[in-house]
Amino acid sequence: MTSWPEHNKELTAHLRSLRSGAPEVIKVFSGLAQAALAPKALDSKTKELIAVAIRCDDCIGFHVKAAMEHGASREEIDETLGMAIYMGAGPSVMYASHAIDAFEQFNKPASAPAASAA
Repeated sequence: MTSWPEHNKELTAHLRSLRSGAPEVIKVFSGLAQAALAPKALDSKTKELIAVAIRCDDCIGFHVKAAMEHGASREEIDETLGMAIYMGAGPSVMYASHAIDAFEQFNKPASAPAASAA
């Protein structure tokens, strides 16, 4: 199992190195993060719970910790992950409906060319 506190420490060190190597990009990314995470219609806890559900492996530790710091309970994390599982499966169901539709369209017998009126 991953030690998420240790993982966060290691990633932070790598990100610090990246920040010095690509400061303009990281500055813009940081601004984007600050703007997205600013509490407006959604509070900070809700935004962090959404971030937990997004499925970024390396982000898990940062966003779980932040959600907890904003008061998220185990039950809220569990419910958020339940929605993530559902929404991960939902697009697969929708994709499957398109695949069946494509099959049905390709499976139709070719129609005879229309006779021209003479």
